[in-house]
Amino acid sequence: MTAPVLLGGHAWPLGATWDGAGVNFALYSSTADRVALCLFRKAEDGEACATYELTQRHGHIWHGYLPDAGPGLLYGWRVHGPYAPELGLRFNPAKLLIDPYAKALQGALTWSPAHYAYDTEDDDADLSFNRDDNAGLVPKSVVVDERYDWEDDAPPRTPWRDTVICELHVKGYTCAHPDVPPDIRGTYAGLASEPVIRHLTALGVTAVELLPVHAFVDDHRLVELGKRNYWGYNTLAFFAPEMRYSATGDIAEFKDMVKRLHRAGIEVLLDVVYNHTAEGHQLGPTLSLRGIDNTAYYRLAHDHRYHVDFTGTGNTIDTSHPMALRLVMDSLRYWVTEMHVDGFRFDLASALARSGPHADFDLRSSFFAAVAQDPVLSRVKLIAEPWDLGPGGYRVGGFPTGWAEWNGRYRDDVRAFWRGDEGMLPVLARRLSGSADLYQHDGRRPTDSINFVTAHDGFTLRDLVSYNDKHNHDNGEDNRDGEAHNLSWNGGVEGETDDEAVLALRARQQRNFLATLFLSNGTPMLLAGDELGRTQRGNNNAYCQDNPLSWVDWTHADRHPLNALVQRLAALRRALPALRRTDFLTGLPGPDGRKDLAWFNAAGGEMRLEDWHNPAVRSACAIWCGQQTDERDDEGRALPCESVLIIVNAYHDRLRFALPAYRHDTWEVRLDTAADDGTPGRRTWHVGERYPVAGRSLVLMTQPHDQGP
Repeated sequence: MTAPVLLGGHAWPLGATWDGAGVNFALYSSTADRVALCLFRKAEDGEACATYELTQRHGHIWHGYLPDAGPGLLYGWRVHGPYAPELGLRFNPAKLLIDPYAKALQGALTWSPAHYAYDTEDDDADLSFNRDDNAGLVPKSVVVDERYDWEDDAPPRTPWRDTVICELHVKGYTCAHPDVPPDIRGTYAGLASEPVIRHLTALGVTAVELLPVHAFVDDHRLVELGKRNYWGYNTLAFFAPEMRYSATGDIAEFKDMVKRLHRAGIEVLLDVVYNHTAEGHQLGPTLSLRGIDNTAYYRLAHDHRYHVDFTGTGNTIDTSHPMALRLVMDSLRYWVTEMHVDGFRFDLASALARSGPHADFDLRSSFFAAVAQDPVLSRVKLIAEPWDLGPGGYRVGGFPTGWAEWNGRYRDDVRAFWRGDEGMLPVLARRLSGSADLYQHDGRRPTDSINFVTAHDGFTLRDLVSYNDKHNHDNGEDNRDGEAHNLSWNGGVEGETDDEAVLALRARQQRNFLATLFLSNGTPMLLAGDELGRTQRGNNNAYCQDNPLSWVDWTHADRHPLNALVQRLAALRRALPALRRTDFLTGLPGPDGRKDLAWFNAAGGEMRLEDWHNPAVRSACAIWCGQQTDERDDEGRALPCESVLIIVNAYHDRLRFALPAYRHDTWEVRLDTAADDGTPGRRTWHVGERYPVAGRSLVLMTQPHDQGP
């Protein structure tokens, strides 16, 4: 049979697009001399079954159309041009390259010196040239059929004020779940299974934030150590779902997962890594962008040979370049329009917003401008990890309107307060009430603060109260990796113990952290497994631990006391609009003459300036007014809601708090973390009575707003 002739095709869209009659191919490269499309029968093949030179070029986009080709076709690129690293040019046609716009990949990356454009044994390092072919060792790009029956799927569009996020790992969350069918554990299908969805909805979770699911590779170093890149922050393709999480090998499985989660009212947020790729610095492999157009996609130093590294991985995507920015924006839109995801958490987001001759963080960067004006992306949830490793990269509170942020200050301040550090009461007060010091500017709101105490990167909640030091020896880096400043406290014994007093203290501290998280103004984020007491045995950087150390243990999940506590806290949060405000509290009198936020000492008097400035003070009581919340009746009128009283005591000793007067003469106790299940004893207490607040505990009380004088 005569091979089909490659026709001219079109320069848009980029990547491989099936139209029902054939496939259009388009690839951007501004400095290439020639571009060849290679087709393969099997993913492991090292020899192409057909090769086509793309002779058509529109601007810097090379394109061609292959009639009668269709979904399932395997392909890759060979790009010819100068190999001149001192000019930033690193073309090597011996390297089969992954399409940056590939919607799926097939086959595994087998590490070999053949992946490097230079001779790894040559003293000239990357200035040398390597002619070894890598085609049989690299994943192949796949033409996909994007048609899918979404039925009546619609995004939940949960308002920020009602959002509760659970950060989880697709595999780690389900691979040990006894009620998930064995053949789908650790997969997209497993995450969408009935037992998992039932657990998430019972917890009150409204959104799952998935650790990276873009196709990624296991680092060469980790493979040599017999480990894997478990977290996935080593992206290879920005459009392709990671197939190690697929039970079927079909991208439709990801769509099925989204559809089922949506039906349960759960949004799907993706942790995305657009700040760097798996190609590393100038001594890294040539797998895709480096061999296609190194000068367009990566930030290069002034001498052009070396990569600028704001990410700690060796390279940084240059979103100030129009085509690099287009790649990121096209990928984001694809995941919203074709995969129906509801938003994104941007890893090291500061790196994406650098511009100018010195690559400074810039609120007017092309990245921020592109996102803000985009009619698709401006309507989804956008969450920044507001820092990178470059100069001036720590930007907590510094992102523009429309962005929420992982509030690293919240994590650190809440940890330090419950650890018992001096001088932390004033900052805890700010974190509980929405972090106005960080977000009360330029139209931002309390919900822009993603409040969290633990995340994938760092200790789990159980380990936070069990270890003073990191224990990362299993990672193979002599315990040098991972954060050393954890603001953790082991309660007097490092690691596991049988000491009942220490265990009781640790359990109470976990309840304190969870209660603080759910009762703070802002958007709470729970780390998956914290509600089940998950431990990593003191490892605070388990990025390479794809084993039970990182997986969620579901043993006795239904009977775990923290599981019930989180359910209760989420229910309280839903029932108390004063905890879910979208405006900042002022501490000033409202229409009824009462302050919207007031702080009191143990004697029942309002906190004075000297109280706040006393570093030894570790306890206080706050009242959140139930008036002027976002609750409305059918006619849009504001509804008065319950006012909230919260007492925090980080002293080791018990205190007796005189309950302050507010609207009427009683308070109802709703939560007391001194109790094993958080359930208080006596429910109703009168103003002026002294409530016994146990050492290192938190108490929540409420009072109807529509009673009293």
